[in-house]
Amino acid sequence: MATFISVPLKKSSEVDLVKPLSKFVTATYPAGEEQTEYIRAVEELNKLRKNALGRPLDKHESSLEIVLRYYDQLCAVEPKFPFSENQLCLTFTWKDAFDKGSLFGGSVKLALASLGYEKTCVLFNAAALASQIASEQNLDNDEGLKTAAKYYQLASGAFSHIKDTVLSALNREPTMDISPETVGTLSLIMLAQAQEVFFLKATSDKMKDAVIAKLANQAADFYSDAFKQCQYKDNLPKYFYFQEVLPVLAAKHCIMQANAELHQSVLAKQKKRFGEEIARLQHAAELVKTVASRYDEYVSVKDLTDRINRSLTAAKKDNDFIYHDRVPEVKDLEHIGKAALVKATAITPPLSQKFTDVFEKMVPMAVQQSMGVYGQRKAETVNRLVGTMREATNLCNGVLASLNLPAALEDLSGDSIPQSIAEKARSIVQQGGLQSIEQLIKDLPELLTRNREILDESLKMLDDEETTDNELRSKFNQRWNRTPSGDLYKPLRTEGANFRSVLDKAVQADQVVRDRYNTHCDMIALLCKPESELNAAIPSANPTKTLQGSEVVSVLRAQLAQLDELKKERETLEGEIKGVTFDMSTVFLTALAQDGAINEEQLSMAQLDQLYSAYNQRVQASLRTQEQVLGQVQTSHQEFSSLKQSNTEANQREEVLKKLAAAHDSYVEISSNLREGTKFYNDLTEILLKFQNKCSDIVFARKTERDELLKYLLISVQQKAFNSVFMTVLLFFSPCLCGCRFFQMPMGYNPYASYGQYNMPYMQYQGAPGQGGYPGAPPAGQPQPYPGYPPQPQQPYYPQQ
Repeated sequence: MATFISVPLKKSSEVDLVKPLSKFVTATYPAGEEQTEYIRAVEELNKLRKNALGRPLDKHESSLEIVLRYYDQLCAVEPKFPFSENQLCLTFTWKDAFDKGSLFGGSVKLALASLGYEKTCVLFNAAALASQIASEQNLDNDEGLKTAAKYYQLASGAFSHIKDTVLSALNREPTMDISPETVGTLSLIMLAQAQEVFFLKATSDKMKDAVIAKLANQAADFYSDAFKQCQYKDNLPKYFYFQEVLPVLAAKHCIMQANAELHQSVLAKQKKRFGEEIARLQHAAELVKTVASRYDEYVSVKDLTDRINRSLTAAKKDNDFIYHDRVPEVKDLEHIGKAALVKATAITPPLSQKFTDVFEKMVPMAVQQSMGVYGQRKAETVNRLVGTMREATNLCNGVLASLNLPAALEDLSGDSIPQSIAEKARSIVQQGGLQSIEQLIKDLPELLTRNREILDESLKMLDDEETTDNELRSKFNQRWNRTPSGDLYKPLRTEGANFRSVLDKAVQADQVVRDRYNTHCDMIALLCKPESELNAAIPSANPTKTLQGSEVVSVLRAQLAQLDELKKERETLEGEIKGVTFDMSTVFLTALAQDGAINEEQLSMAQLDQLYSAYNQRVQASLRTQEQVLGQVQTSHQEFSSLKQSNTEANQREEVLKKLAAAHDSYVEISSNLREGTKFYNDLTEILLKFQNKCSDIVFARKTERDELLKYLLISVQQKAFNSVFMTVLLFFSPCLCGCRFFQMPMGYNPYASYGQYNMPYMQYQGAPGQGGYPGAPPAGQPQPYPGYPPQPQQPYYPQQ
């Protein structure tokens, strides 16, 4: 009698995980031990997939452990890589587990760039393999019964999980084997079989008849639910698999109901309800008789039938000769209780016993993305503080240059180069003078052009592929059933537009630097000349040696020294600000574990405030000190200027010295800006190359998908043409074949008649309140599925091999 239903495995095409995942790791993580470890983990993941899907699996727990481990690894790796059609695009192809194809076409298959699809199919295989392992168990011992019950419940839970998640995981219509209707039916079948195993265990342990009757009645109820689910779904009976399953479900329902009645009859006898005992045994005999007549090729009930008949014969004999108790109608019998001891196993990874995440050290993408945004916020904070100090320093230098300080204090003789100007001239010469700036300015357009070319080539790849996709969509219409390239490329186009805007702003910044250079290039050139030529170019003036010992000169020098000290403190403070480090990944990981999400802005702002609030206070204090000292310098300079002898030569000399000081400051700033610009363009080149690789990868994946879909569509057209020609030839030659001796079926022959009408017996029986009835005919207006099945479509909806 022990006939149990198992599910066939899905088959997958080979997928190379190493190349795309390693490419992502190389592009995302710097070269070193960490990157090497992640690449080894990628290779391990690829090996794990081959072990789980790339070879035949034995119906053994060790094989199931391999499949479950791969599923657990997929669940663990999913949040750590950006798997999607427009980022890390991996296309997984799976065949329908039940559709075996036809003479002129391969089995139905579906290819999707979705890790959720891969997870769904792997979990389906885990459930299918669990059902096969359970069906192979020896149910004559406790160990086999426990193992079978365990894996039927696991299979039921896995199928139920797929039912709840498949549509959201795929975002499109799945193949029929993993559709919610199909896996929902399979889940019910597995649960019914698990309940039957508990019934067998109770029978083996010789538990009380009341308990066994409830277990059997619950199993009958589960089989009834599975039968109805399978029978009334228009899209299920077309599978030959379900055509084979239906009679087994119907038979199992009758058998479990017969067992319930048999054990309940024992209770009736114990309570001296001999008429009820006979009624229940008669009902049980009728049920097994129906099974023997309709489903004998699927399930044997000989032993059960003999046992029921013996009990019924003895009961009738005793009642006829001794008790003479009235035998009630079946509909008047008290309903049998139910006891459900099974439950679909909840699918909560990890499912394998000894799972170890090979990517354990890699943080999830949510944390990586939060770290990226945090890095930007931190850079903005550092740039704001450093920029504020640099602006203050430039303002200070500008004010001093406008006052010709400190050159005015050093130029009391009026006929020699002030020391500060001489030092500035030597500094410019040491840094390369005009030649270094002009070379940097000359390099900028080349760097800009290179970046623009990379960006243009990247976007052109997207444009060309999108144009081809649109042309094919117009040609094939609804049959071109893949995501439009225009929708898929939106994030990349937005990213490209941002790069374009960045380049436009960089061009504007380049022009500002050139204008500043043109303004000061003459004076910078003068500072680059030999000291004798520089001295000759500076006008002479009447000496003012009388001011050398004055108090105002001493005060000005002390104030200038205070400003110099302030600038040095800022340089030190800038180094400290840039050197601040903090590992935010721990904070983000903790938030993700506790809340399931990361409030990046709140966490980042709180941490940055904690890290930089003290530095911000020091910067503001430095600004206030500078403002105060500059005010004092301006007051002292006014007094100093009033003491100097004012004449045309002195004014001309002071004006030249101011321009020379300003030219030096501009040289320093321009050089810094040009070096930053060069670094910006070089860094942007690397970023744009990554963007180009991203565009190239997705375009390649789309082309591969396009070629497969084109191949499928062309094969479909050829199949239609072949079928048409074949039928034409067959009709043409049919008169010639009349004389041939072929085996002919009788008129009206139904090839499925051997299956019989799989409607349950005693359809008129409604059952007592609380007791489940037998599966009846479909609701009014809904056709019977047997005999005569829903017509097979000429072309399957999904691509064929």
